[in-house]
Amino acid sequence: MRIIISPAKKMKTDTDTFSGLKLPVFLSETEILMKKIKSLSFSEAQKMWSCNDKIAEENFSRFSDMDLKRCLTPAILAYDGIQYTYMAPNVFEDGQFDYVQEHLRILSGFYGVLKPMDGVVPYRLEMQAKLEVNGAKDLYDFWGDKLYREVMDESGVVINLASKEYSKCISRFTLPDDRFITCDFVEDDGGRLVQKGVYAKMARGEMVRFMAEKNVTDPEEIKEFDRGGYAFSEEHSSEDRYVFIKN
Repeated sequence: MRIIISPAKKMKTDTDTFSGLKLPVFLSETEILMKKIKSLSFSEAQKMWSCNDKIAEENFSRFSDMDLKRCLTPAILAYDGIQYTYMAPNVFEDGQFDYVQEHLRILSGFYGVLKPMDGVVPYRLEMQAKLEVNGAKDLYDFWGDKLYREVMDESGVVINLASKEYSKCISRFTLPDDRFITCDFVEDDGGRLVQKGVYAKMARGEMVRFMAEKNVTDPEEIKEFDRGGYAFSEEHSSEDRYVFIKN
């Protein structure tokens, strides 16, 4: 069983907590993307990133000095977003690190697929960025089915805690025998079940922590998730969609 999550836009550096980190599996593809981005002018890069001047300047500088094999941070500690805050990997116990290293995969426009303890450097490159490279019209085309083939294991089960931007890198290649289960975290808003972005990100992080603490290996065990006021709804769920409603 594998769990997929999205990266975060903000990143931080922590080169002291862990040493001897492994390099990401698709580093050669990452090098191609890095060279392409380095070839862009500042205005071209800013347009691709779709960000303000300050963020563009920071990331343009990052890419100009980038070394993919030095000053590395474990991927699970490098991303600095709401989901990762609520996952709280900095206080994982050893067994929980072992669990996520085996089961959790972080999808990335720049690195493709990351194991939690893969060493990364700060970057900015969303999967939906408009970047033509090596004849590919965009990053979805560039990565093709490589991410699906890397993520899937012999179980054929994927627990999807990623946004649509990233999850479709996997879902569009799934086979009839695969089981791709999306977890939705919603609340009742005047009789309608709605998903609110910030709360969903919090719950996704909490879900990863729950699964690591409970050593979850069977999708049925996920239904016991009860953190953040959420409870599994059998009525609203299906075989490939687990719905959790906030009380």
